[in-house]
Amino acid sequence: MKITVLCIGRRSQEDYISAVQTYTDRLQGSYKLSWVLLASCALEPTKAKQIESDAIRAKLKPNDTTWLLDERGQQISSPELSSKLQTLKNTGISRLVIIIGGAYGVDDSLRNSVTWQWSLSKLVFPHQMVRLILAEQLYRADQIDRGSAYHHALVYLSVTD
Repeated sequence: MKITVLCIGRRSQEDYISAVQTYTDRLQGSYKLSWVLLASCALEPTKAKQIESDAIRAKLKPNDTTWLLDERGQQISSPELSSKLQTLKNTGISRLVIIIGGAYGVDDSLRNSVTWQWSLSKLVFPHQMVRLILAEQLYRADQIDRGSAYHHALVYLSVTD
């Protein structure tokens, strides 16, 4: 299954790009994950939301399954995410599009047209961090599905004087 992430915003700092790429590369055996960065608008919020939402709609295909990352969306656990992805994979959908809107979100028309609205947290994160958290959670969900120890792996640090 292909997963395309449509992001409104600027190019991330190099350390974020490297970390996101690490998880993207790790997923390639299970999902073809790609990232599409769309320009943000420096206009008043209502106009910016409209222009950015139109840019997102222009990238969508009629048969896409669409998830919107939104602070008002549903919060789920990593195992629940794994299950949702596995269900999509099993139903044979060809492309899941995950949308990360701009600083002011997306317009109501786009919000109401998506398949599912998902909240990573009640907290607000910088867009660069959202991309990294999303990449890691997609990888974690895949590892849960595979029965890997990654989800519960503990790292023990040894502190010496």
